[in-house]
Amino acid sequence: MRLEIGNIFIKDIQFGEQTKVENGVLYVNKDEMIKKLSVIEHIKSVDLDIARPGESVRITPVKDVIEPRVKVEGPGGIFPGVISKVETVGSGRTHVLKGAAVVTTGKVVGFQEGIVDMSGVGAEYTPFSKTLNLVVIAEPEDGIEQHRHEEVLRMVGLNAGVYIGEAGRSVTPDEVKVYETDTIFEGAAKYPNLPKVGYVYMLQTQGLLHDTYVYGVDAKKIVPTILYPTEVMDGAILSGNCVSSCDKNPTYVHCNNPMVEELYAMHGKEINFVGVIITNENVYLADKERSSDWTAKLCKFLGLDGAIVSQEGFGNPDTDLIMNCKKIEMEGVKTVISTDEYAGRDGASQSLADADVRANAVVSNGNANMVIVLPPMDKTIGHIQYIDTIAGGFDGSLRADGSIEVEIQAITGATNELGFGYLSAKGY
Repeated sequence: MRLEIGNIFIKDIQFGEQTKVENGVLYVNKDEMIKKLSVIEHIKSVDLDIARPGESVRITPVKDVIEPRVKVEGPGGIFPGVISKVETVGSGRTHVLKGAAVVTTGKVVGFQEGIVDMSGVGAEYTPFSKTLNLVVIAEPEDGIEQHRHEEVLRMVGLNAGVYIGEAGRSVTPDEVKVYETDTIFEGAAKYPNLPKVGYVYMLQTQGLLHDTYVYGVDAKKIVPTILYPTEVMDGAILSGNCVSSCDKNPTYVHCNNPMVEELYAMHGKEINFVGVIITNENVYLADKERSSDWTAKLCKFLGLDGAIVSQEGFGNPDTDLIMNCKKIEMEGVKTVISTDEYAGRDGASQSLADADVRANAVVSNGNANMVIVLPPMDKTIGHIQYIDTIAGGFDGSLRADGSIEVEIQAITGATNELGFGYLSAKGY
């Protein structure tokens, strides 16, 4: 499977008469875009705003972040099974508006959402303080069910990303990166002296608004399976999660999974990157046992010498993480796990809810309980009143002067298990 990613570097976003990319500037026809998004079922209102790096702007509560993309060659389309028809992606060419992002916000139905500060202390902990953000403020109809409320916001964001991505269809990319994965036998023959390494990609699937979608299917309904890494990079996986913000992999992160990027960077040099095994995180013990059994079996089947395992979420999913690690190790495959920690505000508590002696190679991406104070911002996009009730906040988090005292788990992207946030980037 061979995928070309054509990156079109975006230097600024402005509202204009036509949605287009010109000289590195993304122009957005605000009225046209609002009109297109407003026809989505159960939408009451839509508005757009722009947030740039360095501005005194706070976005909250952040629902999802989507990178604008468009499929220009090869089978399938962006977000197959949800926006485009179900067809295998991961080959051909996809154009990406690099440096731009669609950020969705709106009233919450739960408490586990996030903050993005475009400047100040908080900006150091989120990668989305460095992107040019087109913020979609969407409000679903009153009185609809919680899961429908979240679905509406998710569909608004995905459609917004696809609409903006179309602006890059006919633009010549500033750079083209090529990613290619051979079949198992071809790779083994090509790199006989390199260790075979796979990536075990744990997806949040605990229900109750904690969902991830693979080709449009709720991943709680799948058994572990194998994907080409380029399928991940081409939008096969997207977020539907309302978990704690630092534990939630937004759709942007799925498409730019740093584990996949780093493994590709070493492919053919230090390792033979065989592929990706996706697995889910379950509520019932029997389901956890089944999925971890299948995950370990696939690692053995692929003949892996080593496996990298990341999780999404914390607490209950720690059991899935350790089960995967233990069983993969028992198959003779060396295993490294990547996770954030919940070690208490003093850092002295047990970091994970589960443990095993075989989990002896761990990459820590930081303590999500660490407390910081975010300074006041001149402008807030979204709804500031939820600060005290989102995960990481508490009664009195939002101060009278507009500053916020929170645990860093409230910041979108902080200490992310995939190594995407500020702290994790230093430890990855």
